[in-house]
Amino acid sequence: NYEYRFIRKNKQIIWVLEMVTPIVYKGEPAGLGSFMDITARKRTEAALQKSEEKHRTILENMQEGYFEVDLAGNFTYFNNSTCILIGYSPEEMIGMNNRQYTDKEYAKKLFQTFNEVYKTGKPTKAFDWQVVRKDGSKRFIEASVALQIDSSGKPIGFKGVIHDITERKQAEESYRNIFLNSQIGLFRTDVNTGLLLDANDAVARFIGFQDRASLLAEPFNIGVRYVNPDDRKKMISLLQGDGEFQNLEARFLKNDGSIVLMRFSGKLIKEKGWLEGVSEDITERRALESQLQQAQKMESVGRLAGGVAHDFNNMLGVILGQTEMALLKVDSSQPIHGRLKEILKAAERSAELTRQLLAFARKQTVAPKVINLNEIVAGVLKMLKRLIGENIDLNWQPAADLWLVNVDPSQIDQILANLCVNARDAISGVGKMTIETANITIDEEYCAINTGLIPGEYVQISVSDNGCGMDKGTLSHIFEPFFTTKNVGEGTGLGLATVYGAVKQNNGFINAYSEPSQGTTFTVYLPRYVGKAQQSQIEGAPRSDMQGKETILLVEDEPSIVEITMSMLEMQGYKVLAASSPGEAMRLARENKGEIHLLMTDVIMPEMNGRDLAKNMLTLYPQLKRLFMSGYTANVIAHHGVLDEGVNFIQKPFSIKELAAKVREALDRQ
Repeated sequence: NYEYRFIRKNKQIIWVLEMVTPIVYKGEPAGLGSFMDITARKRTEAALQKSEEKHRTILENMQEGYFEVDLAGNFTYFNNSTCILIGYSPEEMIGMNNRQYTDKEYAKKLFQTFNEVYKTGKPTKAFDWQVVRKDGSKRFIEASVALQIDSSGKPIGFKGVIHDITERKQAEESYRNIFLNSQIGLFRTDVNTGLLLDANDAVARFIGFQDRASLLAEPFNIGVRYVNPDDRKKMISLLQGDGEFQNLEARFLKNDGSIVLMRFSGKLIKEKGWLEGVSEDITERRALESQLQQAQKMESVGRLAGGVAHDFNNMLGVILGQTEMALLKVDSSQPIHGRLKEILKAAERSAELTRQLLAFARKQTVAPKVINLNEIVAGVLKMLKRLIGENIDLNWQPAADLWLVNVDPSQIDQILANLCVNARDAISGVGKMTIETANITIDEEYCAINTGLIPGEYVQISVSDNGCGMDKGTLSHIFEPFFTTKNVGEGTGLGLATVYGAVKQNNGFINAYSEPSQGTTFTVYLPRYVGKAQQSQIEGAPRSDMQGKETILLVEDEPSIVEITMSMLEMQGYKVLAASSPGEAMRLARENKGEIHLLMTDVIMPEMNGRDLAKNMLTLYPQLKRLFMSGYTANVIAHHGVLDEGVNFIQKPFSIKELAAKVREALDRQ
């Protein structure tokens, strides 16, 4: 607070009192201020020194309150503004003692102030005071008090000027509450010592303190004690510039040893000798940004992988089919037979790689069933034990009353096989592996700690090992396709990418926890199935005779696939009508004199997709059975790779045996 003379527009000079409180507004240092015209008060104070009687009229009409009390504190004179401020009538105030309207908490302060004036004879500086009005309401006043003396110099009482500052106090309190309760950290430090002068609870929480009181109770240089050593030079160099900085990021070491990433903006107030600023914890934001970038990268790679796999499957279909056909015509004793077998093996391995790419891209074909994971795991335990070897102890811990899930059982086999192989490769020599299931309900609080999860009920399946473990750098890349820590030729880097794709295709989540030399745990969360339990269908034994005599209309726009597929079907005894486009297929169907029993069509073709072609064909042949084929499924017959109920589908590339079985299944299906 300071007073000075002010020249108005009309050249008149007045006295004003300016009161300014420093604050932080929208991240920038600012001041909350008010002006008050104290010209009348200044004139009154001067007039009181000359002649009290001469200026009674001025005192009565001034906006500030003026009062006089005797040494005991009883009113001997007061103006009208004093009555209004305190809330009593002039008649009630005559002889009233100042203790009667002073708030109890301020009574001692008031006594000490008046006593100091009496002892020293010097007037006080402006001080705060709280009064209780007649109606019980409380008001803050600011007072200046001086000693009254008689002509002989003997003290006879006190005189003072008061004015209402309640609104100013409330504004200060409001801004103070904003300061204290803001979720953004607000702080002030001494630029010379680096000591923290003030801070709110948010700053305290960021560094690991319970509240600002515990933070301020221990004086320390916050930059030296808590800033990560690697970031101290960066902060110092910025602060030694012009004293103003924006969005400075630095890592802080919390009380518990963990690291938090902070962002600062602030300004050096040189005349005050302190630095004021705002801070926020951006650790989680940075983690989410990193996850978003990773998800976008994975999505891009997934789209690329799906496209490559689709085209590659068409070529592999020709290679597999032609090789199988050649093997059937070559005697096993001939040298070329062995070479053809090697070609077939290489093509099959390539087909498996494309299936893994499709799984990662979430474009593989799946036929979900309502299952109990415990039953599926129990059914593949023997296979898994052979897969991991005798030197690893496999421990199976199924949960009781496990919830059901709706998922393709083959995907669970795929997930378990890949996770167990990954765990096996992490164990050197003798080791232990554990597979366990559990029901889990994930709430908002758990999701806040484990980013990427969505609240709900899930069935959890975990695969743990006591192998070599992984560091954080490796963990951040494990689900990327073609990323591997194995030597060249020992792995493709698609195992965990396949798991990731299968889990995501079922609207699930997967987490990995690992530390070097401490082993690894992969946890898969699959959404709980909440519909009615379905009775499992018992599949019959595969037919040994897959031959047939029916007529099949084959529609495929790739000539080489038409040729090999036609040969494979004719080998099984079927009559085949081949078309390279939907238009040609409709023409053949109209011209055909006999019955067409099965339409075998590619899903994506020029002119018309496979589903629409099938609908048109049904107008000509109402009993027509349909079998769709594709390098990957499209949403014309499936939703995100999940087949619609009743749809027959065969994934390219396929072998003669797979084709014969699928065709027979489609023809015999009711």
